Amino acid sequence: MAEQAPAAIGFNSRRSTRHSRNISGFAAFISLKTGEIWGWEHDDWGDPISVDRTIDAVQVDEYDALVIPGGQINPDLLRADEDAVIFVKDFYDSGKPVAAVCHAPWVLIEAGLARGRKMTSYHSMATDVKNAGAHWVDREVVVDEGLITSRNPGDLEAFSAKIIEEMQKGVHERRAVA
Repeated sequence: MAEQAPAAIGFNSRRSTRHSRNISGFAAFISLKTGEIWGWEHDDWGDPISVDRTIDAVQVDEYDALVIPGGQINPDLLRADEDAVIFVKDFYDSGKPVAAVCHAPWVLIEAGLARGRKMTSYHSMATDVKNAGAHWVDREVVVDEGLITSRNPGDLEAFSAKIIEEMQKGVHERRAVA
């Protein structure tokens, strides 16, 4: 099995790609549509990434972990897609690690996973996270029962290490979302 990174377009490209592939040796790039997606790197579009599968063609049991890349565009498109939101919720309900960096907690919020959780995010999202009922903290990585969140690309080393650690723990027992 592998880690899965659902992305639409406009995630932080080079850093997210490199770290996703380093976590488990293989990452499947899942998107809303077939073809290629582009990440954003500083002030321009990064290199295209081939989409491995679409969100409507994947099953939770095919993957060991779910990593939702950040940036502003990608999570915004994913949280507006019903299939993506359902998949994120189903993945969380499976007990497998779910990770979100930067603005990606928007997708967790949309899936109803934030209430009662300790989380972090990009600093401009602190109010969004708090308004969703989570306890927001300013730390490079936060884990709450296999739900892993991180602030920004500068935290990706710690974020990646925590994803690996949580994958090694396997399926997590989860309390119901408050």
